[in-house]
Formats: sequence, structure tokens, C-alpha cells
Amino acid sequence: MRVIETKSELREVLDDYAGCNGRRVLVPTMGALHHGHLELVKQAREAAGAEGTVIVSIFVNPIQFDRPADLQAYPRPLESDLEKCLAAGVDIVFLPDAESMYFPDRSVTITESLLSRGLCGAARPGHFDGVCTVVLKLFLLSGCDAAVFGEKDFQQLAIIRRMVRDLDVPVEILECPTVRESDGLAMSSRNVRLNHKQRADAPRIHRALAAAAKLGKPQEILSAARTEIEASPFARIDYLELVDAQSLQPVTDLNKPAVLAAAVFYGEVRLIDHVALGGG
Repeated sequence: MRVIETKSELREVLDDYAGCNGRRVLVPTMGALHHGHLELVKQAREAAGAEGTVIVSIFVNPIQFDRPADLQAYPRPLESDLEKCLAAGVDIVFLPDAESMYFPDRSVTITESLLSRGLCGAARPGHFDGVCTVVLKLFLLSGCDAAVFGEKDFQQLAIIRRMVRDLDVPVEILECPTVRESDGLAMSSRNVRLNHKQRADAPRIHRALAAAAKLGKPQEILSAARTEIEASPFARIDYLELVDAQSLQPVTDLNKPAVLAAAVFYGEVRLIDHVALGGG
């Protein structure tokens, strides 16, 4: 496994892989890797083939954080991350810093103006612009044929698919199902920041969404999910919405595929989850 810290070194190393058969598949991460990330790597390995190349990027992207405190608090267990990448069969780990990724006088970024308006984007202006900008840069730097993203961040996944479509980016976007703890909590690097009581309560998010999704009408679904989550003394809802799976706009019927999505605060820790429903 090669560990690369600069863009120039990455280009040189990728030249060595240029003659390899198989595909070049990227797994963009911000580190603090858990089993969910390793499932992304597993899918990347399968997509790349035995002779292909799997690249994992670890970069805590400063321009997608709207609060400096969140950027500073983001965990960075680099040694553990590298051990996990090695065990998972990663070929290249790309570890750039902000100074090497962004010019101090940069003036060009990617702006998404529709799918990012609601859900996570409503309270985090500029977040998905930062995501799109760094993802496109990683696509270009890695020269990847495909990239793997988790469906847990379904709004991010939808926005990246739209960016690839609108800009004719020649990268196949692969999605990996949400990986959950044994009690149903979606795996996240943020889970380690929950205290004992918060962690014990947090699985109620998915339970509430899954139970509500079985109901028949949108308002019944939203009301049931809200009631269950708000029954917790620890949880504070950031948003709870039922949206079209493609447009991410609120829905009033379930004739087409929809997503019941929530963001919930436990103290300062913000957790997201969703379930799919409607339209077959």
C-alpha cells in the first residue's frame, strides 16, 4: 500500500499504475474509518477487479464545514485508519492537507443550486458546494473510473450524481447500502462522540422512521416519526421530512419513490438517517 501526501506524488504513482488492467476506483472519506467505510472499500475492490486499483482519500475538507468548532472536533485517528486500509487491501491512500488541496487565492468552486436547498443543506449553506468542489477535485486528481459512496448520506449521493450528470464527468457513481450497528443505529464517525445515555437512545431514530414508513399517508408518517423521536429526553429534531427520491422536494402522496429523512441532535452531535418508501 502506498501512502501519498501531495498531488504531484499522486500523479507520479498513478503513472506506475497506468498499464494495469482493471478499473481505478476511488473511495473518498474524511477518515475516522469504521465498518461502514470498509464496506465501501470492499465494494470498490470488487468493482476494480483483482488487477485494478483502489484509492482511498482521507481529507477533512475545511470548505464543507460551516462551523469551525465542528472542523476542529472531527476525529483524526490516522494510524488506525491506515491499518484498516492496509487490512482491507487498499492500493493507495491519498492524504492531502488543505494547503495542498486549495490555492490561497482560489476563485473557482462548484455550486449546486437545487438539490442542496433543503434537508441538510437548509441549515448548512455552502456545505454541498464544498462537497462537490472537493469530490470533483479528487475525481480529477485520481483519474478514477468509478467512485463509491454510502447511501446513508442520500442527499450527498443525489447531489454528486447530479454533478456528474450535469458536468459530463466520466466517473461511474456506485452506492453502498447503509451499514448499521446491531441495534440499528447507522454507523457514523460521529457516534463515538455520544455519551452513554445518548448512544443508548440514538437507535430510536431508525426505529421511528422504519415504523412510521409503514403508515399510509404522508402526514401520518411524519406525525408518527416526530412523536416517537420527540419522546426522547435527549433528542432534538433538526429536520424531519418526506421528500421525492429524485427531486428531494416534499411530497404529498406516495405514488413515486420517496425518502423519509431526519437529522437529530444529541447534545452537539448531529445524526442523520433515512428510510425509502413509496412507489414500489
